[in-house]
Amino acid sequence: MTEDARFEDGAERPLRLRAETAEDLAVISALVQDAVGQTSEIAWMPRHRRFTLLLNRFRWEDSARARRQNRPFERVRCLLTIESATRVRAMGVDPQDRDLVISLLSLGFEPGPEGNGVLRAVLAGDGEIALDVECLEVTLTDVTRPHLAMAGAAPRHSPD
Repeated sequence: MTEDARFEDGAERPLRLRAETAEDLAVISALVQDAVGQTSEIAWMPRHRRFTLLLNRFRWEDSARARRQNRPFERVRCLLTIESATRVRAMGVDPQDRDLVISLLSLGFEPGPEGNGVLRAVLAGDGEIALDVECLEVTLTDVTRPHLAMAGAAPRHSPD
């Protein structure tokens, strides 16, 4: 009997993922949960209909292995890109405060009647960035090698 391939058997490579459905977006959302960045590393390019966030994401995909091997957790710099964006709104976040640190909790998509909709980036501290999009087109690309997580522990969330 042959055993199925496991994720752990794959070569360690930077992530490059694309979401075009709400189900795809759920995968990216799980990977960027607890990613941190600064408002100075957010770019809205209305002529290109593109919104980008440079983030420092916790490597959730490596956390179980780090625990088993009793080694430090890792983070990696990544670029989250949302295409086909027609409007951006920030609630609870001052885009003019260039030193403001944000922590991304989740990404969600509310579909509209014709494939368009609203992509919501929920931030810690009751903040949110809402983007009107013509279609769901999100990419997550790791842009550096993993590095040790400064906190030394996996992020935890206390129940409300």
